[in-house]
This record gives sequence, C-alpha cells and structure tokens, in this order.
Amino acid sequence: MRRIIGVNTWVWTSPLDDDSLVELAAKAAGMGFGAIELPVETPGDWSPDTAADVLRDHRLAPVVIGAMGPGRNLIAAPGSEVVATQNYLVHCVGVAERLGARVVAGPFTAATGRTWRMDDEERAARYRELQGSLGPVVRAAERSGIRLAIEPLNRYETSLVNTVEQALEALGPLLGPGLGLALDSYHLNIEEKHVGDAIRLAGEHLAYVQVCGNDRGAVGDDHTDWPAFLDALDDVGYSGPLGLESFTADNDTIAVAASVWRPLAASQDELAERSIRYLTALQDEREQR
Repeated sequence: MRRIIGVNTWVWTSPLDDDSLVELAAKAAGMGFGAIELPVETPGDWSPDTAADVLRDHRLAPVVIGAMGPGRNLIAAPGSEVVATQNYLVHCVGVAERLGARVVAGPFTAATGRTWRMDDEERAARYRELQGSLGPVVRAAERSGIRLAIEPLNRYETSLVNTVEQALEALGPLLGPGLGLALDSYHLNIEEKHVGDAIRLAGEHLAYVQVCGNDRGAVGDDHTDWPAFLDALDDVGYSGPLGLESFTADNDTIAVAASVWRPLAASQDELAERSIRYLTALQDEREQR
C-alpha cells in the first residue's frame, strides 16, 4: 500500500505563523511531500483561512497537530484547567474542519513532561477521569467528521499512557469514529517490545502515523526496521499519511521541549529530504515486488 508522506513544520520552526507557513508549504511541496502537519500551539498563531488557501495552492493535505503545553491537562488538574483544555481541543477540531483535515493528532491526556508515580488503583481512576474529560471533545469531533488521534508518549514525557496496550485500556469506551490512536515511531522504539506487534494491536483504531529516525533524525539513517514497519501498517490496513515529525535545535523553546541538544542532520532541509527520499524509494521498491 502506497501512502503519501507528510512533514511537520516543527522540523523548521516554532511557533508557526502565516509568513512561515507560506514559506514552509512551498518548501515541503518542492521536496515532494504530499501532506503537512500544522501545530496549533496557541490559537491565533496562524490563520486557518490563509492556511487553507496556501495548502490548496500547493496540493498539500492538512493534518492538525495539538500541543499539550504547560497547563493543558485533562486529568489530575483543577476543573477550570480541564475545561480550558477541552475548549482548546474543540478549537483544534474547528481548525481541522476549516482546513478540510480529517485528523487532529497529539498526546491529548496531560501536559507533556508531566510525570508522577501511580499504583494500579490510581491509574484506573485516572483513566476513568480521562474518559470523562475527553467524552465531550470526542463527540464534538465526531459531529464534525474529524477523528482525534491520541498519541502514547515515552516514559520521560508522560507516566499516563506510554504503550498501545495502555492506550486501548485508557480510551477503550471512546474509541471509534471520533477517536483513534496516533503512533509515533520514536516513542514506539522506546516503549514497545516489538513495534510491529504494537501497530497490529492498535488495528482499526490506528488513525495517524508519525515517523522519524530512532534519534529523531532522518528516516532511514537509523536502526529502525522500516520494511517491517510498513508491513505492519499494511496488516492493519492503514492508508493515511506518514508524517515526518522532528524538531529544529535552532529554536530554544522547541529544542528544550523535545530534548534536542544537538543538530540531527547537517541541516533541517537535509533531514527532511533524506527522509522523503528514503521512504519514497522504499515504497517504490515494495511496489515493484
């Protein structure tokens, strides 16, 4: 199965604004990307109406990415904070609707980097709390024809949902047309005993896939078994984009948030170009079998 390849604007900049969107959409399209991930860090950073026109001009499929920065929590937080986070996610759904995007992806549980120890009883209680907080957002997404895709993160970025198995347990009653899973090869590499098995466990609930090298660098320059990765996606019938997500070390805020302490390639352009060349060649090779 051939999939379009996308790229996140975080490869080059943060936060996204209208001027950088115009520049980066042209760059991404020129490199051969067919989709672009647009992070909504703060509502109002960029105009969805402008973005819709720009992406249409470059024939780029939109994917909306949510960012769970400090103070964005759906569990173990004051009620006002939970409501504000729900409103933020509903805003992201509205942005997706205006862009014609079908997916809003991100780690929509608690602020990224927030960790604490939980026993089994507390974990079960937090999962019930998460379901209650997410319910209204999932229903809003489903009414709009949008699917939220919640991403398990590695143990250093959250203690709530690290694996596909935990995600299915935490989200089970809500999974369906309005809610699925977003899987990121970086986090899968850290947390799953077998990446292919984890993808297969996600099955029909797999709503979006992000990729990068195991070091957050270029796809194909790393130890990931990419042919096996694509085999697993074939097995579950995933036909959506492969979104390249990496981060620039040149921006202090994003470098600290993503723990990017050194350049991951000679340039961010090279990181993107090497990734799309590798994935395109790999898909070409698979089609010729």
